[in-house]
Amino acid sequence: MKVLSATFVFIALSIATFSPLTTRAQTAGDVAKLVDSSAKTAPPVNLKPLPPTPKRFWRGAYQLGLAQVVPWSYGRFVADAPYSRVTGESIKYNLNPTHWAFDKDIFQTNQFGHPYQGSLYFSAFRTNGYSFWESVPAAFAGSYMWETFGENEAPSPNDFVNTSFGGVVLGEMSYRLSNKLVNNHTTGFKRQLTEVAGFLINPMNGLNRIIDGKWGKVDYKAANRDSSRISAEFDLGVRSFNANNSNFVKYGKFGLFGRVKLLYGNRYQDYETPFSNIYISAEMGKDDSSLVNNVNVYGSLIGWEIKSNQKLQHLAILSANYDYIRNEAFFYGAQSVKLNLFSEYNITKMFTINTAFAAGPVILAAVPDKYRYNGRTYNYASGVSLTGGGGINISDRIFASVDYRGGWLQTINGNKSHYFLHTVNSEFRYFTGKKLSLAFEPGYFILRGYYKDYPDIDQKYPFARFSARYSVNL
Repeated sequence: MKVLSATFVFIALSIATFSPLTTRAQTAGDVAKLVDSSAKTAPPVNLKPLPPTPKRFWRGAYQLGLAQVVPWSYGRFVADAPYSRVTGESIKYNLNPTHWAFDKDIFQTNQFGHPYQGSLYFSAFRTNGYSFWESVPAAFAGSYMWETFGENEAPSPNDFVNTSFGGVVLGEMSYRLSNKLVNNHTTGFKRQLTEVAGFLINPMNGLNRIIDGKWGKVDYKAANRDSSRISAEFDLGVRSFNANNSNFVKYGKFGLFGRVKLLYGNRYQDYETPFSNIYISAEMGKDDSSLVNNVNVYGSLIGWEIKSNQKLQHLAILSANYDYIRNEAFFYGAQSVKLNLFSEYNITKMFTINTAFAAGPVILAAVPDKYRYNGRTYNYASGVSLTGGGGINISDRIFASVDYRGGWLQTINGNKSHYFLHTVNSEFRYFTGKKLSLAFEPGYFILRGYYKDYPDIDQKYPFARFSARYSVNL
């Protein structure tokens, strides 16, 4: 398991090739695309992007096992990793539920590598004819099996949550994107390129396309291709941040960054099917401690239309969320569930206001701790997350927004403490054409930690971004 973080970075970069990056989840700026005014009074339609396929239980079970045997074999016979030296005694010890304990693995492994591994467990059944909800138990079962039989270390609850819950979110996201990416109507080099990209995004789906003879095969049936709508934004620019809480202009670090944001689906066409609407953002920058700085995934579980007419639209969505933030100034990882309220107010033909509000429990979060605990530089915590923001759109030419994201977190494993996390991000955007715009984004991270045995902390991380943005419907 420890060896998979680098693999997941590669997969994330592959996803980023087709989608843009931010440091937050959905904001008011995304609402205009997520709430489609052309369908605001239409009843929900349960879209089925792909026709049902026969359920293959034994193939799914085999591939789930493969997703465990391959990394274990690498750790045991190639890397000679201590954790892979599994014995009968270690299995017997791990089967005792009283022996579970939080581990001390590095942040990237726990918050990045484990969710990716869980996505393979989920996808083993999702790509073999099982529905979203029918595939969920596979992620939990695979996580438990690995914790018990795949390592000689004590099973850890943090790995179980990250692998199972995070695996479901990333698994369904990558399953849908890989199917959307491959166009069964095309041939030649472009077709092979999309097949390879789809395989990288969801290896289980790519493997089954090979087994079933679908790889490169032309199929002109419209029903055999995902017809869901996708819009994407690609940013390239310069960013500055300050990790030392000193003069932002004088001591701030500057560097190039790339960002991809992808919006999948149309809420007003289908808000009852899980993950019929997906939001993905990712960010990369060469001046940070890791190449991939942010990965945020939002997937809708179910929604309710509250009110819709020509002037006003409200939609409530229950979502599952995965967040990974890591840069020189700040790091944070979390799994959460939120109830979101998306609204659009059409004041005039030239002036629109969008808002987004959300609240819900943070199931498990990794929060930085400069005092260290059990060799870790972070504590595990649970709590409540709140987000809110609003934006204005003037004549589809000028857009401005401000978004807040905060939360209260109580440490459940680490130095006795609790935290208040605040992020404020604003955006000023000018459209130079239908697809090209210029954006300026100043913002702030604030982390306040209150400790029982150590001095409290109050860390502030100001940042700013300036970028050229290209928008396109895929």
